Amino acid sequence: MMFFKSRGSASSDNNQFIPLVSMDTLDEIETKSQLKPVLIFKHSTRCGISSMVWKRFQSAVKEYEGQMECYYLDLLSFREISNAIASRYDIVHQSPQLIVINNGVAIAHNSHYDILEINFQRFV
Repeated sequence: MMFFKSRGSASSDNNQFIPLVSMDTLDEIETKSQLKPVLIFKHSTRCGISSMVWKRFQSAVKEYEGQMECYYLDLLSFREISNAIASRYDIVHQSPQLIVINNGVAIAHNSHYDILEINFQRFV
């Protein structure tokens, strides 16, 4: 069973997440965050740490199926979107990085191994 609905795939191993490939999607994320938390996972596909955290993160959030919406950003392909996220939410860019948006506001963010320490239960 898929965790998050899919709209295409940015890579073969992330088909459970919505690929973030357009600047217009940032407005859509803010709107959706009024209804439920939205997660943005920023991933560098050439980084070993990012790949390991990405795989563990996917497992960690499976139990919250339907309670959150999750977007995946391939940093190497869409760096300008990453820069826009950093500017919009006043968060320094890191990779890997997870940002939690609720009611149009970044309410949490972590990077590297600290992503795996986030208590997702508190957002649902």
